[in-house]
Amino acid sequence: MSSLSPNRRKGFTLIELLVVIAIIAILIGLLLPAVQKVREAAARAKCTNNLKQIGLALHSYHDSNGYQVPGTTQDQQPWGPGASNWGASWMIYILPFIEQNALYGQLVIGGGTGYGNTANGARYNNVKIPIYRCPSSPLPETTTSTVPGGTAGQMMMPTYVAIAGAANNVIPTALFNEIRYRTPGTAAGCCSGGIIGGGGPMPSNMKLTFASITDGLSNTMYISEQGDFMYTLDNSKQAWNAAGPHGWTIGWGTTFQVNSTTAGSDNRAFNTTTVRYQINQKRGWPNAPGNCGTTGVCDNASHNVPLNSAHSGGVIGLFGDGSVRFLRDSLQLQTLGQISTRDDGGTPSDLN
Repeated sequence: MSSLSPNRRKGFTLIELLVVIAIIAILIGLLLPAVQKVREAAARAKCTNNLKQIGLALHSYHDSNGYQVPGTTQDQQPWGPGASNWGASWMIYILPFIEQNALYGQLVIGGGTGYGNTANGARYNNVKIPIYRCPSSPLPETTTSTVPGGTAGQMMMPTYVAIAGAANNVIPTALFNEIRYRTPGTAAGCCSGGIIGGGGPMPSNMKLTFASITDGLSNTMYISEQGDFMYTLDNSKQAWNAAGPHGWTIGWGTTFQVNSTTAGSDNRAFNTTTVRYQINQKRGWPNAPGNCGTTGVCDNASHNVPLNSAHSGGVIGLFGDGSVRFLRDSLQLQTLGQISTRDDGGTPSDLN
C-alpha cells in the first residue's frame, strides 16, 4: 500500500536561518577587530623597520662624510655651488645608503636640486621609495603638486620627518632658553611656514657632527612621523605635513637665518619639523588652507604640524643611537621638546 504523504526533505525554518545569520554576524564581528589588529601590528613592525634602516643610513652617511645628514638645505654653500635655489631634503642625501645609488647618481646637485631643476623633476616623477612611508598611514601616496621643474607628473608624499628642534618656550626658559629659531611671516597660507627651530639634531643648512649632540645620541630624536590627517574646525581632513605640497625631495630656498626673529618673505624649510604641540594633536585647526603664520599648521610647508600617526596611542621615533621607540600621546610636551633639542642639558626621565 502506497503512502499518502510523499517523502520530503525537511528544510530550515525562517527562525533557524535568522539564528545562523546572527551567529555568522557575531563571528565576523569578533574576528574583524582581531584581523585589523594583526594587520596593524604587521604595519607597525614594518614602520619600525623602516626607521631602523633610516637610522643605519644616517650613521653610514656620517661615517662616509664626517658630518651628519642635513635636515633640509639650500643650493648654496656648504651644500651647493652658490646659487640661492630650492635645495634638497635629508631624503635625497641618504639615497646612496638605502640602495638608491642609481637614482642619486642621475641627479644634478645645484640649481634647484630638490625643486625647480627640470632634469631632476623628470627623475623624481612617480618615484616610490617604500622606506619613506609607514604602511599604516592613510595619507595619499602622492602630493597635489606637479614634479619640480614644471614637468607633468606627481611626487611621493613621505610620512617621516626630520627634527629641526623645538619652538621657544616648549622647554621652560628657566631650564633652557632656546633662541635658535625663526619666527614665521604673517600670511595664513604660503609662505609663512611657521616657527623654524635650529636647536635640534637636523636643522636647516648646518653641518653638525655626532659630537655636536651634547645631550647624547640616545637622548635625541632625529626622525619621527607625520603620517595621519589633520582635522580643521569644519571637521574636514587635510593631508598636511612638512613635505606638502611639494613632496619628499624639496629643501629650502631663501637666505633667512634661523637665529633671527625677523620674519622673511618666504619662511619655508620643507621636510623638517619644529616641535610645538603635543603628539597626535590632530583636531581643531583653522580651516583650509590653515594658518601658517599663527599656528604653523597649514597646507604649504607646515613647520609645526604635530608629530602624528595612525598607530593607536602615539608615534614612532628614531633616536641618534639608532634605537627606535614608541612615544605615547601622554608624553609631556616639555619632554618632547627636550628630546628634540641637541644640547639643552636635560635627561628626559618620562619616556615611555
